[in-house]
Amino acid sequence: MEKFNMRPAGFRPLARYLLIAALLLLSACSSLRLAYNHGDTLLYWWLDAYVDLDSDQKSWVKSDIDNLFQWHRKTQLHDYVQILQNAQRQLQGNPTQADLQADYADIKSRTELLLFKALPELADLARSLKPDQIDQMQKKFASNNDEFRKKNMKGDRDQQQQYRYKKSMEQFELWFGSFSSEQEAIIRKASDARPLDNAIWLAERQQRQKDVLDLVQKVQREKLSKDATMTQIHTLIRDGFERMDHSDHQAFTDSYNDGTMQLILTVIKIATPEQKAHAQKRMQGWIDDFNSLAAQPG
Repeated sequence: MEKFNMRPAGFRPLARYLLIAALLLLSACSSLRLAYNHGDTLLYWWLDAYVDLDSDQKSWVKSDIDNLFQWHRKTQLHDYVQILQNAQRQLQGNPTQADLQADYADIKSRTELLLFKALPELADLARSLKPDQIDQMQKKFASNNDEFRKKNMKGDRDQQQQYRYKKSMEQFELWFGSFSSEQEAIIRKASDARPLDNAIWLAERQQRQKDVLDLVQKVQREKLSKDATMTQIHTLIRDGFERMDHSDHQAFTDSYNDGTMQLILTVIKIATPEQKAHAQKRMQGWIDDFNSLAAQPG
């Protein structure tokens, strides 16, 4: 039902930004429509923070982002309406783990679609990067990893579980509203039942970062053509998704994902009629927003 974050490190950054912006993070704003309408600017700032775009790059990167958002608005938002309508139907019944697995696969396929759609633009950006911009990207990755350690690996096991639980509750409260102390105790127990090893998540994200850096360095070193660069990025995306399912840490991630699904099912099971009505109303508001956004001229 809900598109809950299965992995702390998430998907590839560009697609992750757009999908989460559409389905989760921007949903927390008072107006999803206002937030989405500024999404192109937010994505530009996000990219600039990673590579410090120069004066020449800025104009065409802004244009590429604008075109990507226009495509996204016209082709993807109605699909998000269908996702939310399906979630509403599931919430009215008794969703199963198989339902959640199907939802997760749906989001995964949409992430792939978005990334492959952006292949030409990603290739242009990769080919334009200069050595100091690649160094900036590496520093940004290192800073992000420091932030991950600070937030997710602070203190003992109980403190790390408490932080993970609080992050989960932020999402659940977004959907269902507030919970009673009795409900919170049940949710905390289900949250803690998931395996905990933040060193694995850190290793996975560091490997993905290394793959990206290796690619852009190769593009620069070998002066690859646009077609060759697109092929390299396509392979990186494909391998990245396959790695999610065939990682050295697959046993851990499979167990974690199963535990997360059980956590979500637990919350749905213990939710009161009023809390489910809150979720239905929240989703209907987003459905209305997505329909309105899709109808706006490009």
